Amino acid sequence: MKKRKSLLLSVVSVMLVFLLSGCEMAELVVFNPKGPQAEKILDLINWSLVWIGLIMVVVIALFVYIVWKYRARPDNADYEPPQEKGNHLVEIIWTAIPFIIVVILMVPTVTTLFDLEEVPAGYEDQEPLVIHATSADWKWIFSYPEQNIETINYVNIPVNRPVLFKLTSAGTMQSFWIPALSGQKYTMAKMETELYIVADHEGSYFGRNSNFNGKGFKEMEFEVLAQSPQDFDKWVKEVQEKAPKLTEEMYAEKLKPSHLGRETFSNTHLEWVDHADHHAKEYLNPELYRVHGYPGKTFTDENNDIDNDTENSDHHHGGDHSGH
Repeated sequence: MKKRKSLLLSVVSVMLVFLLSGCEMAELVVFNPKGPQAEKILDLINWSLVWIGLIMVVVIALFVYIVWKYRARPDNADYEPPQEKGNHLVEIIWTAIPFIIVVILMVPTVTTLFDLEEVPAGYEDQEPLVIHATSADWKWIFSYPEQNIETINYVNIPVNRPVLFKLTSAGTMQSFWIPALSGQKYTMAKMETELYIVADHEGSYFGRNSNFNGKGFKEMEFEVLAQSPQDFDKWVKEVQEKAPKLTEEMYAEKLKPSHLGRETFSNTHLEWVDHADHHAKEYLNPELYRVHGYPGKTFTDENNDIDNDTENSDHHHGGDHSGH
């Protein structure tokens, strides 16, 4: 009797967990997409949930049936099941079913992943807005190379226009995620990944780092403001006219592990350094690199105007910070 009560309690507990999870599910941002990429992800999630639900129902039904049918009873206390060599048909069936389930889940998953790498359908004829998103401990830096402006911890985009985020990191590996608009994608130093998004509704959306990277991970968040094209152009013009200039020294300071508020500048750090450039071998500002772990401007072997002393000093100070 005690074993039966314990078993019943376990089953009820599991069911309550799923029911409570379902109550919170409706409030999750991913279930309220505001762009075509997020809608594709939601379709994939719903497809997966349907099959997961069917599998759970079948498994639980079989579990209850088998436990009840083959339970110990006074009238079968001495029963011993006959020895079976095996049933080839049953073995083929229980091998084929998981294979079919994997295919059913895999095909739409792979298709969706490939779709997310392209400009969303219906927006192919528009020129994407290019934004470089650079992660650093613990802030997000957004550079608009065509508009020559830069923001920290917030990014403005126009609605109904594709946006191409070029993702990299100035430090540890992190993950760029705007749940209402897209899936997650890693940012890595000396590498560049790309992410297309489109916001088809005006509004403010939440973005964050979803890859643990130290004690400041929790607060590493940013805002995505989707504006009308007219409001976006007005904002760009105001930034270009009124925002202060970002200097190389200021940028080096901001790369230090810290939390920052929202900041805006009328130029970008791309004029000094591109953290995605894995071809960069040397640095023009070894003192900043030594103090802050910031590489400064890069140069190639064709730049012969740098003397050997600076080059040697750079090697000496920068050797332990190649990951930055």
